[in-house]
Amino acid sequence: VQLQASGGGLVQPGGSLRLSCVASGFTLDDYTVGWFRQVPGKEREAVSCNSFSDGVTLHRESVKGRFTISRDYAKNTAYLQMNSLRPEDTAVYYCAAGINVLLSLWEACPPESEYDYWGRGTQVTVSS
Repeated sequence: VQLQASGGGLVQPGGSLRLSCVASGFTLDDYTVGWFRQVPGKEREAVSCNSFSDGVTLHRESVKGRFTISRDYAKNTAYLQMNSLRPEDTAVYYCAAGINVLLSLWEACPPESEYDYWGRGTQVTVSS
């Protein structure tokens, strides 16, 4: 069982990146996918999350209108499309998958404890 996050890099402010999260050993359709980020010295924070089972997507306030989550079920992959990137988006980004996480019961993306599997992080740097 593995999650593999990729797609990070260096981008100028206002640019875009798409992060990928590939699952192996389990079917991602059955899981809620969460994207988190962390900067040195700070706690990891939830960015966006999506539940296939109840069709709910949530984003933290600072990324609403800029980030979107999508899935390719055939590839067992989830994506985080990040547009209009800002320097404050710079962080290591992680994807996570949680079973039986109904986002309709949450007002914001659930905390780390709700997720079962985690991928390694991918660095996103927004700088001119």
